[in-house]
Amino acid sequence: MDDVATKPAAPAAQAIPQPATDGFQLVIDALKLNGIDTVFGLPGIPITDLTRRMQKNGMRVIAFRHEQNAGYAASIAGFLTQKPGICLTVSAPGFLNGLTALAHATTNCFPMILISGSSEREVVDLVQGDYEEMDQLAIAKTMCKAAFRVLHAEDIGVGIARAIRAALSGRPGGVYLDLPAKLFPQAMDAQAGKNSLIKVVDPAPRQIPAPEAVQRALDLLKSARKPLIILGKGAAYAQADADIRVLVEKTGIPYLPMSMAKGLLPDTHEQCASAARSYVLPEADVVMLIGARLNWLLSQGKGKTWGGATAKTWGGQKFVQVDIWPQEADSNVRIDAPLVGDIGSCVKALNAGIGSGWPKPPSAWLAAVAERKSRNVAKMAETLAKNPSPMSFQSALAVVRDVVKANPDAILVNEGANALDFTRSIVDMYKPRKRIDVGTWGIMGIGMGYCVAAAVVTGQQVIAVEGDSAFGFSGMETETICRYNLPVCVVILNNNGVYRGDEKNAAGGADPSPLVFVKDARYEMLMQAFGGVGAHVKTPGELRRAMEEAIRSRRPTLINAVIDEAGGTESGRITSLNPK
Repeated sequence: MDDVATKPAAPAAQAIPQPATDGFQLVIDALKLNGIDTVFGLPGIPITDLTRRMQKNGMRVIAFRHEQNAGYAASIAGFLTQKPGICLTVSAPGFLNGLTALAHATTNCFPMILISGSSEREVVDLVQGDYEEMDQLAIAKTMCKAAFRVLHAEDIGVGIARAIRAALSGRPGGVYLDLPAKLFPQAMDAQAGKNSLIKVVDPAPRQIPAPEAVQRALDLLKSARKPLIILGKGAAYAQADADIRVLVEKTGIPYLPMSMAKGLLPDTHEQCASAARSYVLPEADVVMLIGARLNWLLSQGKGKTWGGATAKTWGGQKFVQVDIWPQEADSNVRIDAPLVGDIGSCVKALNAGIGSGWPKPPSAWLAAVAERKSRNVAKMAETLAKNPSPMSFQSALAVVRDVVKANPDAILVNEGANALDFTRSIVDMYKPRKRIDVGTWGIMGIGMGYCVAAAVVTGQQVIAVEGDSAFGFSGMETETICRYNLPVCVVILNNNGVYRGDEKNAAGGADPSPLVFVKDARYEMLMQAFGGVGAHVKTPGELRRAMEEAIRSRRPTLINAVIDEAGGTESGRITSLNPK
């Protein structure tokens, strides 16, 4: 029998490498899966490569010169889009710089997520002196709605999903997400990584008001002899514009918009009571608050503003409060008809209960409001018609008023003390969410961050009216505006100081007063230095031409509008809060 040839053994099967992913990519994929395509931040250790890879993956990464300004940008992006604005920072000092904006977002009910790289837990917990060592999660918890830390790549999807849901659900606010450096290079199977991601379903579910609460509110409104509606920025955020307009016009009730609610209905609407604010607040007998809080901006609902004898009393008004957060009711005064739910659902329910026979407010009340409005508008018109030299706040803002009227889609950013107060009362808004300002805290420094975000997320022209003091908080971001070639026109009302520029050193020394700046500072040259347009103007005509050219060209522009250095008042309209 012939020998059988021995066949060589088959080679052992080779393992086929499986595609892998890592923490960098999973963060990017989780954000994109949830419709987040823009990030505001400042690159550095340990997030530099994350920003590069975000950009490579088609995300827009807007890099700032300071994290606080990036945070303000993220916060207002959340307000404008109803999606969480993302601020990305480095660890420790960078995280702390972003923390002010996170607290601001929480206080103002803006959905925002602060994502910060951080040092390693095992070193931080033993206080062993790591690079930029800090227990960031513990610090952030006191400043926001929720705070999370992700330690393992397979949990990135859960962490981002929880952050998104926390930022958007109920009353929106700020959320912190801590991503330690060792998380980013962690590798895992690509398919397993994809399966670990979560697309958040219905992150801000409707909260339907109770029928009996709706009826209680309607009954109270119907009984009013002098009803008033107050619209807050929560009403603007809700984007229930058409239903709010129906409610106002079907009831015929005068309304008062808070500053960031201006434009929900045009400020020129016949029912707008802004020009009669000091009359309607103490006189109204039933007040409906829609997305507005009885905080310091409304004198806590007490004191002479509301017809009370002292700061601890109120004038006996009855309140309807529409808010998504039940605990807001009774925070300062008794709320007679709390209506808890999301604003869109609450307003729809109110409209459904208002039949064709709804009684209009008494004619005596409407006539009294109209008379005060007419008187105050005429008085303001006289002031605006003046043309002093140097310009006053009023003569400069008369130009801004006309330019905004001609460009109602432009977004107005506004900060300062006197610059804020005069602009709010002089410049009318015609469309919702077109005025964004210092908000609940009344803080300075939001200006250039807001400008960048508004231009980026809307594509619209942005006009910023800044006090020279307020501009100083974020002025270096003019470079950011130029780098991204954004259609931003900044108008600085320059009176050489904080509140005013003519204060003297009380001791008679060589140092200037703490409230006085360099005289005749040429702020416009800052924008010119980065390739934008600068204009130095001293008359209303020059200001008008410069603003119109900025809007025509859509080029980054800074207009240094010189006004009377003695024109301002200390602390603007809240002088009482600055004790002497």
